[in-house]
Amino acid sequence: MPFDARAAKLLQAGEHIILPEHPGLRLVATDTRRSWIYRYKSPIDGGMRQIKIGEWPRLELAKALAEWDRLRGVRDSGVDPQLEKKSARRKREAEDQAEKVRPYTCLDVVEDYLTGHIDVRRKPKGRAEVRRILTREIVPIADRPAELLLRNEAYELLQGLVDRPVLMGQVRQELGAAWDHALDAGKLEANTPNWWRQILRGKMPRSKGKKIAGEHVGATKRVLDQRELGVLINWLPNFSPLLSDVLTLYLWTGTRGAEIVSMQAAEIGQEPTGWWWTIPKEKTKNVNRANAVDLRVPLVGRALAVAQRRSARAIAEKHPQGYLFPAQNMEGPVEQKSIQGGVYTYQPYAKQRPGKNMPRLPVSRWSPHDLRRSVRTLLASMGCPGEVAEAVLGHMLPGVVGVYNRHSYDAERLEWLTKLDAKLEELARLHAPAAS
Repeated sequence: MPFDARAAKLLQAGEHIILPEHPGLRLVATDTRRSWIYRYKSPIDGGMRQIKIGEWPRLELAKALAEWDRLRGVRDSGVDPQLEKKSARRKREAEDQAEKVRPYTCLDVVEDYLTGHIDVRRKPKGRAEVRRILTREIVPIADRPAELLLRNEAYELLQGLVDRPVLMGQVRQELGAAWDHALDAGKLEANTPNWWRQILRGKMPRSKGKKIAGEHVGATKRVLDQRELGVLINWLPNFSPLLSDVLTLYLWTGTRGAEIVSMQAAEIGQEPTGWWWTIPKEKTKNVNRANAVDLRVPLVGRALAVAQRRSARAIAEKHPQGYLFPAQNMEGPVEQKSIQGGVYTYQPYAKQRPGKNMPRLPVSRWSPHDLRRSVRTLLASMGCPGEVAEAVLGHMLPGVVGVYNRHSYDAERLEWLTKLDAKLEELARLHAPAAS
C-alpha cells in the first residue's frame, strides 16, 4: 500500500507504519518525533539490527527510499551498516581526541594566520607572496609547539636571513602578526610571549646589505644617470618584446610595475588633449586612501606606440579581459616578478641560462623599479615642480597639503611627460652606439 502522510501524522508513540514494497523500511513514532528506520538481518552474525535513516517529514519519502536502497546494497555486499556506522563514529572520536592531544605547532599558527587573516584581507598577489614566504621560512621550527618556542629560536631564524634584510624584516613582521592572531583567537595561552615582537630591531645583527655576484652592495637605491638611460634606451631591442615594452612604459610614464603589467585595452582612450591611460584606483597603491582617485597617465611617444600596438593585438586576439601583457595561460596578466626576473637574466653577473649565448646588459646592477626612481630624478633635473613630479609617479601629496590640494594635475602631467619624451629621445640620440 502507498505511504499515507495523514496516517503518519496520526501515529501514536510506540506505533509504526510498514511499507511492504520496501522490506525492512518503517516509520516509527515516539512522543516527539517520527523516524525512518531500516530493520535487517546482519550478514555478519544473522542477528536482527536496525539503523536510523532520518526523521519525517524533514526527510521526505523519496530521499528515505534512496537511503534505504543504499543501505540494502551495503548489507547485500556483506557489510553490516550498523557496525560500519559505529566503526566510523569511533574513528572520528579517535581522530578528534588525537587532535586535542596534538600540540599547536608554529606551522599551525602560520596556517591559521594565512587562512583566517591573509586570505581574507590581502589581494591575490599579496596572499600568494606571503604564503610562499612564510611556509618556506617557518620550516626550521614548523613542528615546534608554539607555546614552547624560545626567544633564541626565534632570534636564530631571523639571523639566518641577515643577508636579506628586506626579507628578514618582512618575516619578522608577518610572524609577529601571526602570533598576535593566534593569541587573539585563543589558540595560544594568554601569557605566551610573542618573541617576534619583542626581539628589538637594534639587537638584530646588522645587515651588510644585499649581495650581487657575491659582493655586498649595501642598501643604496639605484638611480641611472642620463648617460646610462641613453645607453639603456638604445639597448631595449635586445630584450624580449615583453620586457622591452614593459621597460619602455616604465621610462615613458613613470608608473609602477604592477600598474603596467595589469594594463587593459579598456583603460586607454583618445581625448581632445591626446591619448590617456586611466588606471582605476583599485589597481593603484593608493587603493586604501580615502582621498585617492583614478590615476590619469598621458601616453606620449614610445609609450603611446606600445599601448596602441598591444591594445590592437589584445582586441584582435579577443583576450577576455583585454590585458596588454597577458600571461601564457590567458587567464590574467603576467606577474610583475617575472619582469624583474627576466631583466636579471640579462645582467652580466646572472648565472641563469649559462649555455645560452644571450646579450648582456651594458648598464648593470639595476632593477625595473629603479627606472621609476630614475624618471623622478630626471624630471627634477629638468626643472619639473616637485608636486607635479609626484603626481606623475602617482604619489599622493603628504599631510595637510594632500587633504586640501585636490588639483588633478592632468595638464601638468601631459606637459611634463611630453617634455620627458623629448628628453629621453635626446639621450638616446646622444648615446647611440657608433656605426660599425
